[in-house]
Amino acid sequence: MTSRTFGFILLAAALVAPFVAYPVFLMTALCFALFTCAFNLLIGYVGLMSFGHAMFFGMAAYVCGHAIKVWGWPPELALLAGAAVAGALGVVTGALAIRRQGIYFAMITLAFSQMVFFFCLQAPFTGGEDGLQGVPRSPMLGGLLPIQNDTVLYYVVLAIFLFGFGAVYRIIHSPFGQVLKAIRENEQRAISLGYNADRYKLVAFVLSATLAGLAGALKAIVMQFATLTDVTAAMSGEVVLMALIGGIGTIFGPVVGALVIITMQNYLAATGEWVLVIQGVIFVVIVLAFRKGVVGEIADRWRAYTTRSSKS
Repeated sequence: MTSRTFGFILLAAALVAPFVAYPVFLMTALCFALFTCAFNLLIGYVGLMSFGHAMFFGMAAYVCGHAIKVWGWPPELALLAGAAVAGALGVVTGALAIRRQGIYFAMITLAFSQMVFFFCLQAPFTGGEDGLQGVPRSPMLGGLLPIQNDTVLYYVVLAIFLFGFGAVYRIIHSPFGQVLKAIRENEQRAISLGYNADRYKLVAFVLSATLAGLAGALKAIVMQFATLTDVTAAMSGEVVLMALIGGIGTIFGPVVGALVIITMQNYLAATGEWVLVIQGVIFVVIVLAFRKGVVGEIADRWRAYTTRSSKS
């Protein structure tokens, strides 16, 4: 099965999903799938591990929610505002973080994320520990899309997710994406070929931050609130977990990983804290049995199978 065939199967399933599952659950999964795709762009194709991606996700959620609730902006403009703020934050953070590599890069992103967390805790427009509650679902496109209806909003969220997913796909299959992969594999060799590695890494970091912000802003509209949970270090760790389970450096891995984690959180919520234990056990099993994530391991085994079949 090719990746294109698998993609068409997922798309067909997504189109009929709201008629067989709870739309809000599906929309939440799509928001986190987009968030994980944005994170995977950075770690999977540039080799940069960020421990602070929640700052883009959460800050965009606050900006989008505030723009709709207080300023009365239409949702489409609020989404753009959230993504733009996340991108601007990415420029500031990335300009400093990309000067370091490895664990030092990760620690810088974590430090910035903690700064954003305390800013959101103290800033008056975020609502502090109570969060930003009661974000209205105003109609989009001048009333053409009544997103108060969950089914209508689901297809809007699906369209935005497909846009973000398509952007990531186009980036990694472009000449720019090939340079990013070269930097990931051997940065010094890429520099020797004349590429400005820091510039490429910064652009990739900003693109990843912007898409993560778009996911966060979208979640604020879906859930109708933004809270401190969206900017915590735990949220940054959660997106790492989603990427690892699905498969870092794969196209569909982030989508599968996000779906697995959100499904567990939704359907195992009655178990209380045990859901974290179950997630930990699943993570350990996948790390031991699926070293490249679920999608990565399946893809490798499928390639090996087709190679043996063609030789025989």
